[in-house]
Amino acid sequence: MGDRWLVLPSPFLGPTAYGPLAERLAATGDWAGVAHLPPAPFMPADVLATFTVQALAERATVLVPHSNAGLYTPAVHAATASVVAAVYLDAALPTPGETRAPLAPPAMAHSVAAMADAGGLLPPWTRWWEEADIGPLFPSRQWRAAVDEGAPRVPASYLTSTLPVADGWTDRPSGYLAFGATYAAELALVAGLGWPTTVLAGHHLALLTDPRAVATATVGLRRACAG
Repeated sequence: MGDRWLVLPSPFLGPTAYGPLAERLAATGDWAGVAHLPPAPFMPADVLATFTVQALAERATVLVPHSNAGLYTPAVHAATASVVAAVYLDAALPTPGETRAPLAPPAMAHSVAAMADAGGLLPPWTRWWEEADIGPLFPSRQWRAAVDEGAPRVPASYLTSTLPVADGWTDRPSGYLAFGATYAAELALVAGLGWPTTVLAGHHLALLTDPRAVATATVGLRRACAG
């Protein structure tokens, strides 16, 4: 029986961007799906509960978190008996030994907070950045529009919240796939922990622009962390 892959989308980005990767993972002969998010606006506890319920319902065996979803993965993994491994994609990680993980670095939370409307809601993640920086991450204008439409508006307070970190998460079978050097500190951390790692040349949404390469590397890391 093959693995059952559950891709955990960044709560900032939404599930739309992850469809091509899930299709490629499913093409290996295994089941693959993208977790959905709770109705927006949501807070971290809502996301954690939603991810965990889906991992249990789908009998997921491998979690594939991207970006901010990496912070949720230790708790989801610990709560889901069927999960045997996780492959992190250009993902944020808790600090080993800490019992709570902040959802964003303080400097980022402060700078983004200024974008909130009168109700405290941030614009979609796709509008946090200058066009020159965000535009090249998408394979087409159509994809950019689709992801923008599906990106949730989260409260500014989301970024200053914390998540519980499950004990022993660094010892669970895991691999790390980086897209370039954005998450170099996380890559160095997990390499020091002995996790299998891979670096693909690319950008933070490489899973959307080159899902075949990302899926191939993800499968390779899953095999490596199982061995």
